[in-house]
Amino acid sequence: EIVGNSYIIATLDVFFLTNLSVDTWNYFDRPEMVVGWYHSHPGFGCWLSGVDINTQQSFEALNPRAVAVVIDPIQSVKGKVVIDAFRLINPQTMMLGQEPRQTTSNVGHLNKPSIQALIHGLNRHYYSIAINYRKNELEEKMLLNLHKKKWTDGLILKKFDAHSETNEQTVQEMLSLAIKYNKAVQEEDELSPEKLAIANVGRQDAKKHLEEHVSNLMSSNIVQTLGTMLDTVVF
Repeated sequence: EIVGNSYIIATLDVFFLTNLSVDTWNYFDRPEMVVGWYHSHPGFGCWLSGVDINTQQSFEALNPRAVAVVIDPIQSVKGKVVIDAFRLINPQTMMLGQEPRQTTSNVGHLNKPSIQALIHGLNRHYYSIAINYRKNELEEKMLLNLHKKKWTDGLILKKFDAHSETNEQTVQEMLSLAIKYNKAVQEEDELSPEKLAIANVGRQDAKKHLEEHVSNLMSSNIVQTLGTMLDTVVF
């Protein structure tokens, strides 16, 4: 349950989990056993909290090779699924200086961990497993349509006070860039060709940024004006 920026998670009891797994699988006449569990961290990234670690301990008590899969549906956009799988690190193994990971597959590669995952105990209390997954054609289309812009988005009007403030800030930046560009043009007349070749290295290109600001300012104001006119006529 997500509450604001905090979350509330209930851990599982190992005895309840054992009885649930055995009884449920026997009821449906299934020979398989539970090999892991999964949950989501919407917008928080992929890592295990303290409660998640306790839950994973319950699953590893049933099966030492059980995995904990975490997926972030909010950050999964543009065909990329933000997903990771973890196993716990035995503290005794760390004390002996042994490597806790077991190579179970050569598919994929280790991903660079995020700062948030390292803060929450990655490579100290648990480690990440290289995973791979398949997507069919419909799943790929679904992921590509996430957060996809529609033609109607161009007709959405910004708040007038926010739009006015943005215009004022952009014009002030354009004034500063124009002064820098004018100064740069005057310096070009005084410098030799050798010095001119290295004069702008590491410096802000005032002309390029000025052109970008002009283009953005014109396009945003044209869209805002047309949208206002359409709303006036239609409504």
